[in-house]
Amino acid sequence: MPDTDLMPIPGQIDPVPVARDITPRADGRIDLMGLPKKRIMELFAEAGLEPKQAKLRAKQVFHWLYHRGVTDFEAMTDIAKTMRPWLTERFVIGRPDVVEAQHSSDGTRKWLLKTADGHDFEMVFIPDADRGTLCVSSQVGCTLNCRFCHTGTMRLVRNLTPGEIVGQVMLARDALGEWPKGRMDMPDDETAAEYSADGRLLTNIVMMGMGEPLYNFDNVRDALQLVMDGEGLALSKRRITLSTSGVVPMMAKCGEEIGVNLAVSLHAVTKDVRDEIVPINKKYGIEDLLQACADYPGASNARRITFEYVMLKDKNDSDDDARELIRLIKQFKLPAKVNLIPFNPWPGAPYECSTPERIKAFSNLVFEAGISAPVRTPRGRDIDAACGQLKTAAEKKSRAQLDREAAEQKAKA
Repeated sequence: MPDTDLMPIPGQIDPVPVARDITPRADGRIDLMGLPKKRIMELFAEAGLEPKQAKLRAKQVFHWLYHRGVTDFEAMTDIAKTMRPWLTERFVIGRPDVVEAQHSSDGTRKWLLKTADGHDFEMVFIPDADRGTLCVSSQVGCTLNCRFCHTGTMRLVRNLTPGEIVGQVMLARDALGEWPKGRMDMPDDETAAEYSADGRLLTNIVMMGMGEPLYNFDNVRDALQLVMDGEGLALSKRRITLSTSGVVPMMAKCGEEIGVNLAVSLHAVTKDVRDEIVPINKKYGIEDLLQACADYPGASNARRITFEYVMLKDKNDSDDDARELIRLIKQFKLPAKVNLIPFNPWPGAPYECSTPERIKAFSNLVFEAGISAPVRTPRGRDIDAACGQLKTAAEKKSRAQLDREAAEQKAKA
């Protein structure tokens, strides 16, 4: 059973400052996943290495950990053989445990993962012709209760740690076989093609999984800094998008301290409808949200803000809604793109998806106003692809069934 209680949410204030220590390992070793180079160096020094040795070993381990995806110290070929057992005895490089994995006929992959203290969360990989996008979770559950979102039906348990966030990216690269090959102690044998990130399937990251990233700001920032580190995962900030439901006070800080692309879960253009389907609107209204978008550092025509708009039948999909959306974007002079998302229903959902004809008409109106409004192609409809669906489905299965399925997946790999 999980060994943590539900995260306390203090009154009417935003649940940002809730701190939580990483779960200690039973074997006493320290998991280096999610730690920056400086912290790794400090831990090595605390464990007994001389300062210069600690700095050198931290640099080497950091490279193997984040740039090569290695999880075994014995595979770190430029570290002395006598040093490797010392590291193995004291440290470990972890990954989230995989509870269940699904592979859609359209190439979409979804994983149900488990934290060390027994809580489930999800990640999804969506391949396209010219890119592959990993959808990453930031929390176990969510506080926002957006009515169209399955995760919104789950209570918030806790924030994910930096290691649990960046671990999703590591696990996806493991599954896709996208780590550079070659040996550090024999650099002449390594070709540029083997070492380069060009041509990889995983090209983009979106913080659009379970949870509200700006309610776990510090951990999300620290994880993404590892992803963007040129000596780490080395993914450009232009290829990372953070999605928020509208935590207005944290948006400028996000632009300043993380600097990635911004997506906003808008989903409605009137107060009454957005209050209903995105309840955070009662705290931070549409006008305040759009002003924060206009002020977002780095926003420009080259780096447009993406507005996500789920299409709900007879709720937010009328021509009048489209015209109001256009008016608001133009009023705030926003460099914007609108992603129209056909609703992916889940059992018990209170809404239906708009008809294809209605979605097309809505899109056409926005396009005619000079604003890009593509319709997102539904993906993974033959698996539990909507956020939170796989977690709910797995909870209905027996432990023995899940163990059998995990063993089958491992055998296939």
